[in-house]
Amino acid sequence: MRAATGRGRPATARVASARVASRVAAVLAAVLAVAGCGSGSEAGGGAAGPGGGLSGTVTVFAAASLTESFGTLGKQFEAAHPGVTVRFNFGASSALAESIAQGAPADVFASASVKTMDSVVGAGGAAEPRTFAKNVMEIAVPPANPAGVAALTDLTKPGLKLALCQEQVPCGATAKQVFDKARLTVRPVTLGADVKAVLTAVELGEVDAGVVYRTDVQAAGAKVKGIEIPAGQNPSTSYPIATLAKAPNGAAARAFLDYVLSGAGTRVLTGAGFIAP
Repeated sequence: MRAATGRGRPATARVASARVASRVAAVLAAVLAVAGCGSGSEAGGGAAGPGGGLSGTVTVFAAASLTESFGTLGKQFEAAHPGVTVRFNFGASSALAESIAQGAPADVFASASVKTMDSVVGAGGAAEPRTFAKNVMEIAVPPANPAGVAALTDLTKPGLKLALCQEQVPCGATAKQVFDKARLTVRPVTLGADVKAVLTAVELGEVDAGVVYRTDVQAAGAKVKGIEIPAGQNPSTSYPIATLAKAPNGAAARAFLDYVLSGAGTRVLTGAGFIAP
């Protein structure tokens, strides 16, 4: 006598069929999951879906010379990740590194100096920094150039009012390399806390000239006039970026770093006058 079959099929056959269907469904689910993991876009730093599932605030400590370009990158990153807010703290790289050492909460550090980044890494505050841009120095003068500055040697003229960054600040250290290469001695009348302070002194006509990054001259537009420094006397400075060891929002920090290093990030930076690494 046959067991109850429900539509005439043996119970054992129905159980085997159910097992096969379950296995097929599991395989299909795994395939779809793998496909989903590979669907991230360039702007999304590899995260899948709108906003990549990221949320919260990502705090970025960045060199003052990155103000305009990172401001743009921040807006683009927020557009790609609607759940994330990017908060910036711009300043001298050396001062930012000191704040990080003192425990200031931050997720990402972007420095205008490898030496400054190395101090943070050496203290265990970050690891595996990546170079994302390079920069060179340029002389900035008021639009009318009342002192008639045309070359580096003009910065040594008696009575000329020159502004430089403080020497411990990356823009000051790099400017010193410029004058050392040119074998020139200058006597600045003011030393700015960061490159934007020097640029502001030039814009306001408080000084006859300042030595800043080329990108800052470009960002200032018609407010200043730029005078190029010969390549042989103009050392470049590298910009490294890293996520911080104690980042409150590690996932968003890594995504923002990836975005800066992406093709989209490079286009913004080179458009601002930075040199691709």
